[in-house]
Amino acid sequence: MLNGVGAGCQSSVGEAAMARPPAAAPGALAPAAADSARAVVPDSLQLTPLAPLPRLSDSLRRAVHTLHARLGPAAQELRLEVLERACVGYLNLRQKGVVHRAGVLTVADMDLPSSKQRLWVLDLTAGRVLHLSHVAHGRGSGRLRARRFSNVMKSACTALGFYRTQDTYQGRHGLSRRLRGLDTNQNDNALRRYVVLHAADYVSREYVAQNGQVGYSRGCPALPPDQYRAIIHTVGEGSCLYLSGPGASSAWLNETSAAQRLAAHGWK
Repeated sequence: MLNGVGAGCQSSVGEAAMARPPAAAPGALAPAAADSARAVVPDSLQLTPLAPLPRLSDSLRRAVHTLHARLGPAAQELRLEVLERACVGYLNLRQKGVVHRAGVLTVADMDLPSSKQRLWVLDLTAGRVLHLSHVAHGRGSGRLRARRFSNVMKSACTALGFYRTQDTYQGRHGLSRRLRGLDTNQNDNALRRYVVLHAADYVSREYVAQNGQVGYSRGCPALPPDQYRAIIHTVGEGSCLYLSGPGASSAWLNETSAAQRLAAHGWK
């Protein structure tokens, strides 16, 4: 059984949440309170299948496959279907000028169990994994596997989709970086929910070794204490973060415009 270690993210009114299982959390949402923005998957280790993007051009698909191969063993757990979606969204966001940090893409596959390192910071132009780490999901999203996702205030759930990294500040968890959700009705409450990148003891190597998984946040993608500062600095302000998971959808997954952007500018 997981013990509460350290404080989680803050809700919209700033109360601290402990890294404890959803069933034991005071004020946890009852099943009947689940909102329409949530997607539910079975709590097992079988990953939810992802269909290939139907209109992805052969050239863009080859480019993503080549990138995946260049990333090497550190990206072994990063599924091609997840990387395809992350790259398509990144290219469209670059084309629209929403993200301005070229070549840096952060991907987290929240369908993987939290016992695995499931967050990658990628250098697209060099084809390198800059960081690979554990990452927490919200206590309202599930236990070992994240099963429920929500954009609703105080849901304590992870919200899927594309984010733009914002400015940093010094908070209760030390150095933290704000995140702006870019998918309407899916994660666009991120700033109001105080969803940020920050460190948490319940994502440490010691915690994982003792408990077999990381603990839970209030919806933030919380990071290991020995890696958070480097990750926060590497992603910088204005880069693209993609949180993938069951039921994720996005207006930024336009395959045609993404292929045009890649042909004209590469990964920059």
